[in-house]
Amino acid sequence: MAAHQIAFRSGWIFKTESVIIPAVLDSISGAGWVRGLLPLLNRVGHSIPPLILAGRLEQAARKKWTLMITSWLMVGCFLLWSLLFTPLAAVLASWKAILFLVIYALFFCCVGVNQLALNTLQGKLIPTKSRGRLLYVSSVVGAFTAVTCALCILPSCLSPVEPRFDWLFLFPAAMFGIAAALVFGIREYADPSSDRPRTRQNVFVTAVQTLQNDRNFCKLAFVGFAASSSILLFPHYQHLGLQQMRLELKQLMWWVVIQNVGTAMFSIPMGFVADRGGNRLVLQIFMITMAAAPISALAITMFASSSWFVFVFLLIGSTPVVIRTLQNFTLEVCTSKDHAHYLSTLNVCLALPMVFSPFAGWCVDLFGFTSVFIGVTVVILAGWCVTFSLNEPRSENRSLGNHAQLMCEDDHIP
Repeated sequence: MAAHQIAFRSGWIFKTESVIIPAVLDSISGAGWVRGLLPLLNRVGHSIPPLILAGRLEQAARKKWTLMITSWLMVGCFLLWSLLFTPLAAVLASWKAILFLVIYALFFCCVGVNQLALNTLQGKLIPTKSRGRLLYVSSVVGAFTAVTCALCILPSCLSPVEPRFDWLFLFPAAMFGIAAALVFGIREYADPSSDRPRTRQNVFVTAVQTLQNDRNFCKLAFVGFAASSSILLFPHYQHLGLQQMRLELKQLMWWVVIQNVGTAMFSIPMGFVADRGGNRLVLQIFMITMAAAPISALAITMFASSSWFVFVFLLIGSTPVVIRTLQNFTLEVCTSKDHAHYLSTLNVCLALPMVFSPFAGWCVDLFGFTSVFIGVTVVILAGWCVTFSLNEPRSENRSLGNHAQLMCEDDHIP
């Protein structure tokens, strides 16, 4: 599983939502509201398809086949992106932005189901107190390989004279193909046939009922909502640097590298703290880092030289690890048979802020960066405050016996 995630991360760096993809889209259409569609499509794909397919995944005897199939579909999306920037696609110039966004939406539909399968498989096979170790091993090694690939490939792809976006998308297609092939090596035992009958109940109604019936998970979902709101700003960081600070396109490479270094740097203490102190403590510590990113971006543009702007992307590197911590926390607050359902419900809450993404892009064009960045910071801090009222499953003495039984159920590997 670590090898799969390392290969996946090595390809993911070439479509970083805060750097590469918005910069490529800006080369086609520079409108703020078009750029603002990226987080919306991203999170809708992350949430709606997994919510719809969570029941099928729960019924599946082996989850790894879903992981493998969706990885291959992601390869196809990158190949289509690459074709979009070849001379053969010149006749589609007027449609390029629309086609780019359509492929982006399809890609994240695949990513949403892929990550649901990965997290469900992790909950099935990896013991609770080893999930933090898997997080920082895959993140640290994956960041090293991803940064190495970026330093070798991005300079030739991001030429200011003639960028080669076709080559930029071919390499991650190859890495996702390797990640898909590595799924064959995961040894997964078949789940017994589920005794729960399949119901036709509306999946959205079920998600709402889950939030109503589980107060602690409802609080966790709000924390996820607040943390996810930081993604609203992702497409605008590179625009702030390239346009307002008048930096060159080649800076994208260093921003991508630093962001992945930041993810690796934060993963080490996050994994250590999560395995020993619980995921709640991780959220309480590192959501402050997330809130610091937009404030730092504004402060640097006002008071510091452009060379300091790279520090913003170091802080942004904490975001994917915080999201993964939320997913690991979710695995602990429910039984193994409900993992897919709870994770898909969390994904919907993570997606809700993205409804405002095009509006946020429009506000950036109309009012500037300051008001939007400060507003998102306030939301993140509100979620941070709620973390102090979360129940930490590992410290609940009242249910120690039941918790031990649950641990045995979750961690059983025959």
